[in-house]
Amino acid sequence: MKKILILLLVLVQAGMTWAQKPVTVSAKSKGEKFEHFWSKSVGAGRANEGLRAGWLEQLEMVQQNCGFEYVRFHGIFHDDMFPVFEKDGKITYNWQYIDDLFDRMLDLNVRPFVELAFFPTPLAAENSKTQFWWKANITPDESKYDEWHNLVQAFTQHCVDRYGIDEVLTWYFEVWNEPNLYYGFFDGTKSQYFELYRQSVLAVRSVDERLKVGGPSSSNFVADGRYDGEVESRDGDLITFTADNINDLEWKGSWIEDFLAFCEEEKLPMDFISTHPYPTDYPFNPTTGKGKDFSRYVNSTKDDIEWLNEVIKKSAYPDAEIHLTEWNTSPNSRDAMHDFLPPAAYIAKVNLDCIGLTNSLAFWTFTDIFEEKGGGESIFHGGFGMINYQGLVKPSYHAYRMLHQLGDEQLYKNDYLFVSRDSGDGKIVSLAYNYPEDHYKAVPSSIRKIDKYENGKSRQLKFKLTDLKPGAQFKLEVLDWESGNIYNYWESMDKPEPPTREQIKVMKQYAENLKTELVTADKKGNIEIDRELTPWSLVLIEQID
Repeated sequence: MKKILILLLVLVQAGMTWAQKPVTVSAKSKGEKFEHFWSKSVGAGRANEGLRAGWLEQLEMVQQNCGFEYVRFHGIFHDDMFPVFEKDGKITYNWQYIDDLFDRMLDLNVRPFVELAFFPTPLAAENSKTQFWWKANITPDESKYDEWHNLVQAFTQHCVDRYGIDEVLTWYFEVWNEPNLYYGFFDGTKSQYFELYRQSVLAVRSVDERLKVGGPSSSNFVADGRYDGEVESRDGDLITFTADNINDLEWKGSWIEDFLAFCEEEKLPMDFISTHPYPTDYPFNPTTGKGKDFSRYVNSTKDDIEWLNEVIKKSAYPDAEIHLTEWNTSPNSRDAMHDFLPPAAYIAKVNLDCIGLTNSLAFWTFTDIFEEKGGGESIFHGGFGMINYQGLVKPSYHAYRMLHQLGDEQLYKNDYLFVSRDSGDGKIVSLAYNYPEDHYKAVPSSIRKIDKYENGKSRQLKFKLTDLKPGAQFKLEVLDWESGNIYNYWESMDKPEPPTREQIKVMKQYAENLKTELVTADKKGNIEIDRELTPWSLVLIEQID
């Protein structure tokens, strides 16, 4: 008996394969329609970065292969886009740089998800505080709110004149970015932001009352009252520090309820709620004078979106759309985990679990051509992007590419397998993934070393598809530690820094071409797949004939 227990302990420590019940799905099953909300929008850094060749090339790539329809970024009114000139006390507008960016995006079949920010210097407060090395102005001057209104109105009218009202009616206008972060993106009060929203929405709607405007674009959910007042409190509400389990706390969206109440009281239009449900929290500890990053459990994003749905349903705006305009495993642009394999399984699981709950969940960001903290000190530096600066795709890119391949009818779903059908051509596409249950307690992040994630449990995928056309062919693509995991490949090359042009060509080929195999339906129209899903791996099972 003792020997058996020792053997069982060794197997557990080694990472046993979870036995799974066989799954059988008929290709003729009745399907349930669903939306590819994961392809609606994606994030980028700032507007000026979008004028670079590499940024545009990568945007074209993710649009074609991941299906993204909109891109959101900061700084459309920042000084480096030169939207405002002031001479002899007179304000004039210049749209050349914005036009250049929008023209190129639209040529690539991508629309702007317009973030109205930040203050151009003539409209900011004197001696305004700034954010980032590129010095975005974040301090409001209420005496200049009329000028802000005029800027937004003129910009909106220009967009309509240039692109036509039918086109611009498909756009979204979001007021500011994370204004609840008093020590980050808005050096002002909650009331000052609400007035900024008023001026913005009235300006946009003065051009056409059908145009879509929303906010408050607040930062990640919290479990305390730090954002209940006019500005962020740092007086020591340490519930996140002292809780035995942070996942047992009640988390809520920052400023959401107050924003809805303000819009109702002032009878203001509000077409969509936007916020950023990162699964992490950064409470400030006044005892140490520092913040600390906490990673919540794997289902926290779903919990947050469900909370948001309930709040909106009870509000004066029950039909408001939900646009989650930033999301990733963490809001840290130097989190090494962003370059690794585990986020791919996280992306697949969360998006598939949240079907029907939101209009968009925008991954932040599609590219490492992103400079909030300046340029990356390495070709892999934990940047947000699903593609690095050199154009090397990361596992997160493949997760979105695979999600995009799914059909629009759901035939079957469990916690590791999603089966879909395309209502147009009837082809079956399935996505299997292994987000190991032994890692459910915390979302993958560099808080823990990467080797902690290499020892998760495998799953056994036993999957049978029936009622297919005899001889139908399926392509299987596998993303795992040995295929498509570009960081590990770069590491095996002794991390050339920077790689030569020839090395980059080889690395691109490795990163983009996953392990593939073909499976053919038998004479009865059945295929059977019995294979191991290693930790964090994804398998796309796509009908090609």
